Amino acid sequence: MEPVRIGIIGVGQIGKAHLNRYSEIKGAQVVAAADIDGAELGRVAEKFKIVHTYSDFKELLKRDDVEAVDVCLHNNLHAPVTIAALEAGKHVYCEKPIAGSYTDGQRMVETAKAAGRKLHIQLNTLFNMETKAAKRLIEAGHLGKLYHARSTGFRRRGRPFVDGYGTANFVKKEIAAGGALYDMGIYHVAQVLYLLGQPEAERVSGKIYQETEMDEARRQSSGYNVEELGLGFVKFKGGVTLDIIESWAMHLDSLEGSCVLGAKGGVRLNPFGFFSNACDMEMNATINLKQADQRWHSIGQNADAYDSSQHHWIAALRGHVELLPTAQVALQTMLIQEGVYMSDRLGREVTAEEIVADSRSKSVL
Repeated sequence: MEPVRIGIIGVGQIGKAHLNRYSEIKGAQVVAAADIDGAELGRVAEKFKIVHTYSDFKELLKRDDVEAVDVCLHNNLHAPVTIAALEAGKHVYCEKPIAGSYTDGQRMVETAKAAGRKLHIQLNTLFNMETKAAKRLIEAGHLGKLYHARSTGFRRRGRPFVDGYGTANFVKKEIAAGGALYDMGIYHVAQVLYLLGQPEAERVSGKIYQETEMDEARRQSSGYNVEELGLGFVKFKGGVTLDIIESWAMHLDSLEGSCVLGAKGGVRLNPFGFFSNACDMEMNATINLKQADQRWHSIGQNADAYDSSQHHWIAALRGHVELLPTAQVALQTMLIQEGVYMSDRLGREVTAEEIVADSRSKSVL
């Protein structure tokens, strides 16, 4: 088969990571790149042997030989660039989160549907061995009826820019829209939503914090105005619940990994474990994930299509597998996270309908 010809928009930290992954995937060919930083674009194009480069992404979208576009920009740029690409007839792979707000993400999903094009959001935790193992246990009925999950993410002191890495763009609402919840929480909340079978949120409550000390000069120069700790509680239709804790900075040594609880058993994702009862005895099971993954690749069909988010994207575009509903999972995650911010602002629990009505576009271009 002919390779999937890709245009990448944004060659910064994330763009380079995506390019490194594409270089490992048979059937992927990056033929064009766009970035406003001409010098960096030139260096990246030379390293990855990208022939066509553009300072204006709209010029890249005019290429008839580019069938898919990879958007590697900051959060509030996701919607306008993705929508332009979809309307230009391109399939789109977009970095997480889906956008800076629920309403922007909804427009992306609706545009993809109207254009008859695929939209894939970079949710790499859906392709972890832990997620794949948990999904198999759930689908085989080993957890029974699911009723609660916990989403956790931990950094002791890992705030972008102010703690010594990344740029100030990660900590400004005007560009990133949010902090720890949008930067890290998207991965963990999306992971448990996927395992729960994408239940529909009814009510959200939450609280956000920015309390731990930071270098004052960096605080001032960065314009730091996002949260470093986000907490949430979600009630879904059907009675399932989810609690959330996501940290960029907190004075603890660790948090337990995310988990899913069922009437017959439970799984913890990091470190992975399966917990149940056998013959009226509590059972804590360890699973050899590496060996299981090797077996799945040896005897399963298209197992390599789930090795990473980008492996899956290319396999779906080539017609080898159905695209996982990453856009829908990412959109539901955005609804929940925006609900946490709204609940914190209003000081009360909020409904899904209120969140949707309150959501405002954060798109900038």
